[in-house]
Amino acid sequence: MDEDRFNMAVRKFLKQVGVTSQREIERVVREGQVQGRTLRLRMTLTSDDAPLRHVVEETIALD
Repeated sequence: MDEDRFNMAVRKFLKQVGVTSQREIERVVREGQVQGRTLRLRMTLTSDDAPLRHVVEETIALD
């Protein structure tokens, strides 16, 4: 396995996830679709090819 190529591919994937996720979060907030003054978020990373399940949760205040 080429470590550098693998590292770059993972970084590219994570950048895509981050950018598109931020846009979606901003969209629902801008459109007023959030109930309450906080936004509870959960991101789940899974793979069909490996025993991978990683969950990240965060609550963001909207004030």
